[in-house]
Amino acid sequence: MKRFTRREWLRLSAGTGAGALLSLGLWPGRLRGADAPPTEDFTFIAVNDLHALEPACRPWFDEVVRQMKASAPSAEFCLLGGDLADNGTPMQLTLIKDSFAVLGMPCHAVVGNHDHRSDTDRSAYEKIFPDQINYFFTHRGWQILGLDSSEGTKSRETRISATTLGWLDQNIPKLQADRPTILFTHFPLGPVMFFRPLNADDLLLRCSGVNLQAVFCGHFHGFTAFPFQNSIVTTDRCCSRVRFNHDGTPEKGWFVCQAVNGEIKRRFVEFHPPA
Repeated sequence: MKRFTRREWLRLSAGTGAGALLSLGLWPGRLRGADAPPTEDFTFIAVNDLHALEPACRPWFDEVVRQMKASAPSAEFCLLGGDLADNGTPMQLTLIKDSFAVLGMPCHAVVGNHDHRSDTDRSAYEKIFPDQINYFFTHRGWQILGLDSSEGTKSRETRISATTLGWLDQNIPKLQADRPTILFTHFPLGPVMFFRPLNADDLLLRCSGVNLQAVFCGHFHGFTAFPFQNSIVTTDRCCSRVRFNHDGTPEKGWFVCQAVNGEIKRRFVEFHPPA
């Protein structure tokens, strides 16, 4: 993947304004959150692009987990936004599974391109993170959708599979249209994003009838925020020991998110690596 200069990134993001709105808590979802059915408030964590590579990464992720717990002691689950591994090997994926088991809360993952061994083999991911390809679950009145947006090991000019789109056709009708909903997937869905799948709009169109309040994506290692209907589509900086951020920023970290009155508030927490 290309590492973008600050000038390139500023040219890309200039004029969107969504990042400023997000930082102030003034995003379009706020206009609709109060109209949704009653929900309970809760906190969760969202992180993407861990890229576990080798056993030497284990102390890094053990410290990530320690600081995550300190940053959100009341968090009730963690969303892992793909590229848990760097090459999709059993060792890499097991390293993440074991490190994050210490987090003490459910971890829900989606598959990324680096979680494949080849374009046709993601068997290690499916074994170590079973039933976490296309799925949804409910939590305190919210609906959370985890979707596969990958196309094997490809990193750009990808297409979301007919399997994922077909799954949405079958399962979106099972969701309550007015319930606040979170979607998370690996590839970025923002309208002018680098590495955006060529048919990303096909996925968003299928979700347009659901009360989306937040969309969390990865793959692009950097903070972005774009409005989509009543939600904000975000990417975040990576949390990897061996990979850099594409927007040129040095920080690694995660989002601590609060679901409050049917809306999502996010704050970025920077990771401080061990000496």
